[in-house]
Amino acid sequence: MLAVASLAPTPLAAQAPAPSAAAPAVDYAALADLVVQSPLIIDATIRSAARIKGDEAAGLAPGHTRFYVEADVGTLVRGSTAIPQRVGWVVDAAPDWRGRAPNLKKRRVLAFARPVAGRPDQVQLVTPAAQRDWTPAVDSLARQIAREASAPDAPPIITDVRSAFHVPGALPGEGETQIFLTTQDNRPAALSVLRRPGEQPRWSVALTEIIDDAAAAPRRDTLLWYRLACALPATLPERATASLEPGDATQAQADYRYVIEQLGPCRNGTDATSISAGAGPA
Repeated sequence: MLAVASLAPTPLAAQAPAPSAAAPAVDYAALADLVVQSPLIIDATIRSAARIKGDEAAGLAPGHTRFYVEADVGTLVRGSTAIPQRVGWVVDAAPDWRGRAPNLKKRRVLAFARPVAGRPDQVQLVTPAAQRDWTPAVDSLARQIAREASAPDAPPIITDVRSAFHVPGALPGEGETQIFLTTQDNRPAALSVLRRPGEQPRWSVALTEIIDDAAAAPRRDTLLWYRLACALPATLPERATASLEPGDATQAQADYRYVIEQLGPCRNGTDATSISAGAGPA
């Protein structure tokens, strides 16, 4: 049985082919979607792959192929329980560069999964395609996100915008907007936008009851950025400013738009982790 391993690289890294220099960047949000859902993240090498057809392949996406794979476990990137050295799962794989069913045997992969009750030798992927070819970039980012998500001070899951208010300053163009968020575990979270004449607006996020003047905006491709960029609505809900004077409500809406623009899109349009289809010809 394999217990959870440390987040250090494993000797199997030497067996993986070097990635192409032209490989696209890994999409943080796409990988974070998988990591945060997965009690188990398994670094394994596929030993066998049997194609599933008929009724057992119901719901398969066009062009995809369903396989039952058995894999030799190298280590657990994430997981708190022991698992056997060999486990099996079902995966829906995209076609390869030729449009054919991919050859999965001997591939080193990361499987984002959950245990199957009563079947220690089986796991279930958190989504039908939550198997990713192992690369140094995917491995490193998955470990980074797993560390962030399991840290004692991990940011809360943002669920909605609760309310907002705006306080004008003494000078034209000066003022502060605070936007209070709701979270899954009821921890505090708030956005603050400070405007001063002749300066760029300054925005920050606070995860305590007190909004600290020293708070800063989150860096892109961090868990806090992901929680905000992928969960906040595109515009400030009208109910959040219902109690404000019209001018203050308008400014609060403008400041919220500024935050959304600064966060940028949740996804960068390149899901380099969806690589079960394999590479093209050398």
